[in-house]
Amino acid sequence: MPPGGLTYAASGVDIAVGDQAVDAMKDLVRSTYRPEVMGDIGGFGGLFRVPSGYRSPVLVAATDGVGTKLAVAQAVGRFDTVGIDLVAMCVDDLVCQGASPLFFLDYQAHGDLSVDVVVELMKGIAAGCRQAGCAILGGELAAHPGVLAPGEFDLVGFAVGIVEADRLLGDGRLVGPGDVLVGLLSPGLRSNGYSLARSALLEVGGRRLDAPAWEGASRSLGEELLEPSVIYAPAVVRLLLSLGTDVHAVAHITGGGLAGNLPRVLPPGLGAVVRRGSWPVPRIFDEVQRAGAVGDVEMGRVFNLGIGMVVAVAADRVSDAVGLLGSASASASAGAGAGAGVEVGVAVIGEVVAGAGVTLV
Repeated sequence: MPPGGLTYAASGVDIAVGDQAVDAMKDLVRSTYRPEVMGDIGGFGGLFRVPSGYRSPVLVAATDGVGTKLAVAQAVGRFDTVGIDLVAMCVDDLVCQGASPLFFLDYQAHGDLSVDVVVELMKGIAAGCRQAGCAILGGELAAHPGVLAPGEFDLVGFAVGIVEADRLLGDGRLVGPGDVLVGLLSPGLRSNGYSLARSALLEVGGRRLDAPAWEGASRSLGEELLEPSVIYAPAVVRLLLSLGTDVHAVAHITGGGLAGNLPRVLPPGLGAVVRRGSWPVPRIFDEVQRAGAVGDVEMGRVFNLGIGMVVAVAADRVSDAVGLLGSASASASAGAGAGAGVEVGVAVIGEVVAGAGVTLV
């Protein structure tokens, strides 16, 4: 037993390090504040005024994590991008209901607290929130020695958005045959399918994270696998504000791929036809498939295959939708707190038809 008796620090939890980490992240948190934020970091709960101008506002909430992409970050020793993934997984769910992101909270559990690691994680979270236009309203930083090994950590995020009651999406009531499916491109895996990707590439394929991602690649496999998720929320919010009810549905393509996520926003009696070859599939998916001899069906139900979001729009508004979604950044018309956004690649990938499920042709 330590002299003077057992202490919390000797048990693996150093309160002083936790306090240092909180102090070190304060400016990152404040960099995401919107006008509606009340108070400052450090309270027991975050305070946020409901934005003005809404007639019948509905709050929409979502939560998610980064999954085993964290194992790649830990192995590579790079922590400044997975926070962007965390924000993306949450706020891009909100816009599927038609909601604009308002605020975000994070939960971090660490085997042992490192101020440097926490700050790097918060850099990504803050960058993601600035892109999405949502404020970091609070969070939790926990040390879990004995549950997580030293150097291990887990991340969870929680986001809240707002939408007018009569502009809610998600129930498929606006969707009809002939609606056109516009896909928003994803340059990488986002945060889904990493257990299969790691198994195929590292275990079966014997690849190294510090080696080139493939022959002639300009970056390492680790860097390729840590490609941050595109945050689509600002572009989709801009589209909803501009086209209104001509946007009939929005589907976030996460685990389950196109086949698992598109049907979630289609009403009974309607399905989707998606045309292979109508968008570029990033090379990393081919590398995973070949390394693990993964079948086509399995690839399609695990990975996004290069489409991170799908929007169903009225056929006569397709050109408008493509132009708006492909703009480089969110415009000021998205309102207070509008995200900075990023350039989004766009492709027309299919249409809604009578039937059920997703048919790839």
